[in-house]
Amino acid sequence: MLSKKAFKTASALLLSSMLVLSGCGGSGTDSGTKPTTKGTEAATNKVLNIGLKADPPSLDPSQSTALVDRFVHNSLYDKLFDINEKGEIIPMLATSYEVSPDGLTYTLKLKEGVTFHDGTKFDAEAAKFNIDRYRAEDSRRRAELTFITDVKVVDPLTIQIVLKKPFAPLLSIFTDRSGMMVSPEAVKKSGKDFINNPVGSGPFVFVKQVKGDQVNLKKNENYWNGEVKLDEVNFKVFTNQSAGVQNLKSGAIDILDEVPVKEIPGLKNDSNFEVVSAANYGFQGIYMNMSAEPFSNKYLRQAVDRAIDRETVIKVLFDGYGLPANSPFSPGNLAYGDSDKVKKPDPEEIKELLAKGGKPDGFSFTLQIATSPANEQFGAVLQNMLKTYNIDVKLEKVEFGAMLEKSEKGTFEATQLGWSGRVDPDQNIYDFMVTGAPNNKSRINNPEVDRLIVEARSELDNTKRKALYDQVMAILYEEAPYVYIYHNYDRFGISKKVKGFTHVPDGLIRTAKLDKE
Repeated sequence: MLSKKAFKTASALLLSSMLVLSGCGGSGTDSGTKPTTKGTEAATNKVLNIGLKADPPSLDPSQSTALVDRFVHNSLYDKLFDINEKGEIIPMLATSYEVSPDGLTYTLKLKEGVTFHDGTKFDAEAAKFNIDRYRAEDSRRRAELTFITDVKVVDPLTIQIVLKKPFAPLLSIFTDRSGMMVSPEAVKKSGKDFINNPVGSGPFVFVKQVKGDQVNLKKNENYWNGEVKLDEVNFKVFTNQSAGVQNLKSGAIDILDEVPVKEIPGLKNDSNFEVVSAANYGFQGIYMNMSAEPFSNKYLRQAVDRAIDRETVIKVLFDGYGLPANSPFSPGNLAYGDSDKVKKPDPEEIKELLAKGGKPDGFSFTLQIATSPANEQFGAVLQNMLKTYNIDVKLEKVEFGAMLEKSEKGTFEATQLGWSGRVDPDQNIYDFMVTGAPNNKSRINNPEVDRLIVEARSELDNTKRKALYDQVMAILYEEAPYVYIYHNYDRFGISKKVKGFTHVPDGLIRTAKLDKE
């Protein structure tokens, strides 16, 4: 966590700088910069088009669970804190903070002069409204904020957050959805339809979303954090990433969120483009539904987990653009360690596990995968790998949003879903492995896992926190609710016309400071 001294230094620097698979829609050749009939001013509009690999299901941070949502969120909403290119927590709408000696009260000073897109004011009341909204019963952020007992307005630009116990990940959590400030008036006006009428204070204003096609944003003319140089940002959906690359090359899009590995050499050898490839905090793998056959059987879960050769998956699918995983903690995370080491499959061990599970001759299960060529290829590699051990994998292709719904309802045997990752280890494990948590799609219910993860949340000593996570991972290795397969690499394809791009290890694109020739 960022120290108060370092935070204030970063705050001062920020304030100083402020002062001085087939392509779905968006697959035409319009680069967004050709003249219109509205005159010379319109002809010079700077329009940035970003290709996304899936349709963003929810533009409301309180309900969102998908990575692609967060690409759009970061243009619509400002957060209390953010992360820089070094993975450090920096000020955003919160300009400074103090922590009480007992670690139970955080006092946040807020940025003055910020307005939401609807013209209403951001202040302490608005901040309290948002945090309370994220703590509400129907919010998907609720589990992240269970340690908060109260949010108090001290004065128009100061809030106090009161905790039931010390909570190590708090500032980290406020760098993401739980720290995104939406307009209270817009929420009151739209109710549950806020998802279709999102209002933040970010560099861009929502125009419309065409489901399965694109999300259109326009420049916030009154942005508090410096001039916004782009006039429009459009997020266009390409479930076929090779089609996305072709649209990048044609100029129809300017940035592609994920370049297929086979396309990287071609882009790298083209002077008009660059590929930004770097590790991030995320992981990918398979949830196994512990509440239903066949994966109510621990030994069959273990057999699948032990049968996957992670290093071969990385080599075959990503040509090295990935890191084999056995935990949710990637290098650089304070919980990273021996628990993430992988080993080659041992045929005798897998044979023994199948026998213990009552399936000495093997078994079959259905794996849900998203409908994109990349996901289909991933599924096929796993299918062939497990077939070696008489484990028959039947692939079921499901649209991404529908797959999320099925995973929520538990109507699956296994499903391939990952996580984009966060800077604090708690955010890579709590929601996924604690009983009843919102992303516990495997339905694991282990009181000892719950106890250790909750204890790690309250522990402010990083060495002790890591020891607790090591204990958790030893249990999860035996329980095998989720098969961790690899840690993500970002692979952005970017036109050289785009200026000001900086990679941040949360894997998201910040559009506020981008420009385009």
